[in-house]
Amino acid sequence: MSTTYSAEQSERPGRIMSGEMAEQPAVLRRILDRGAPQIHEVADRIAARAPRFVLLTARGTSDNAALYAKYLLEIRLGLPCGLTSMSTTTAYGARARLQDVLVITVSQSGGSPDLVDSTRAARDAGAITLAVTNNPDSPLAAVSEYHLDILAGPEKALPATKTYTASLLSLYLLVAGMAGADGREAARELPERAGEILARQDEVRRLASRYRFAERMVITSRGYGYPTAKEAALKLMETSYIPALSYSGADLLHGPLAMVDNISPVIAVVTDGKGGQALQPVLDRLRGRGADLVVVGPSAQVAAASAGFVLPTEGIAEEVQPVLEILPLQLLAYEVTIARGQDPDAPRALAKVTETH
Repeated sequence: MSTTYSAEQSERPGRIMSGEMAEQPAVLRRILDRGAPQIHEVADRIAARAPRFVLLTARGTSDNAALYAKYLLEIRLGLPCGLTSMSTTTAYGARARLQDVLVITVSQSGGSPDLVDSTRAARDAGAITLAVTNNPDSPLAAVSEYHLDILAGPEKALPATKTYTASLLSLYLLVAGMAGADGREAARELPERAGEILARQDEVRRLASRYRFAERMVITSRGYGYPTAKEAALKLMETSYIPALSYSGADLLHGPLAMVDNISPVIAVVTDGKGGQALQPVLDRLRGRGADLVVVGPSAQVAAASAGFVLPTEGIAEEVQPVLEILPLQLLAYEVTIARGQDPDAPRALAKVTETH
């Protein structure tokens, strides 16, 4: 999908992020049409090696995609998973015993030195290594035994949008393949539903007016929606500079709920399924505290909140709903940033490839 801008559009703040968000339906379709066969082949080869444990390695937005994969792997495959602490290898020189362990490293660029170094060390320690990137020619792809190209195309805006949803779908298809299933059936409606959501930008713009002068925000969810809450908080912080705190609904009740009052904006991501059901007691407590509660989720949950965004998730399996859940929240981060007079394409102090060691 190509986007043509007028001279006026080419100068407006946020034009790159806006264009890349708009590409997401085409990217999702490309993965289903072109990427799925290769993903399934890699899934078969890894499943045949019967990994006993999974370690997930990532930073930033990719870390939230990795957290989504953790839920998938533990729920769909019953494989215990952990999120790695790379400094144990890169700073402390620890060498774990990783025979028959699957190490999945998720990275947009595949260029961060600590990701490359920790993946190389994992492979040397006997791990099965898989890189999930948007760059098949990256150093990370080169040091990994297997590689999945998420096929998102060049991403120029500093806030990652299309590479996040592309990572989610690619990871879903991988786990489905490892379970012996073809995940395309459950995901086939995602491109069309994504287009429907992105076409409702005016609706999100009205919602964004609530947060133009916000001093902090809380975002909460449970289950498959929790990575969405974390990614939404990251997008808001890196574009609008609003401190956005993300919590599992269960963790929110264990102390942080005390900071919520009737002027504290709270966004609840309510997945249509078991995760949303588990979040219900948290929503009840938030309403009881008079919180300014906005819900992203099913129509019944939105109707019971102060405001919200109804997700078109009817007939969509719970485990793939995060691909859709994040879209209105990407739009929200964009619109809040524009309303605050800032440029979401160029957050201060950030670079596209983060050189951590």
